[in-house]
Amino acid sequence: MPRHTQPGYVRANAKRLRKQMTPEEKRLWQVIRAHRLGGIGFRRQMPIEGFIVDFAAPSRKVIIELDGSQHGETSISDADVRRDAKLKALGWTVLRFWLAEVHHDLDGVCRRILAVCREEHS
Repeated sequence: MPRHTQPGYVRANAKRLRKQMTPEEKRLWQVIRAHRLGGIGFRRQMPIEGFIVDFAAPSRKVIIELDGSQHGETSISDADVRRDAKLKALGWTVLRFWLAEVHHDLDGVCRRILAVCREEHS
């Protein structure tokens, strides 16, 4: 998938976010990076149309978002719902997981990601 030119401030913000990953983001990244999950390539803190998503598999058009204490909420915000709708309109599938899911059931999270990526590819 071709990389699109992003404004400098978006690239800088993505780079900053890569350096400030939560422990759960780091844990998931270790499992999905370098084509380790089903041979699928993922990018972290990837800019897409002005948004920076936690993880993305461009070849499958699948986005993974981790939510939890950094948002200070226990439910998805209205802004996240609008953002997901815009990304879906661009052809992306957005998967959302709570940080606690990654912490307590990483295998289950990976099975769900792999299942959706395979669906999107078929």
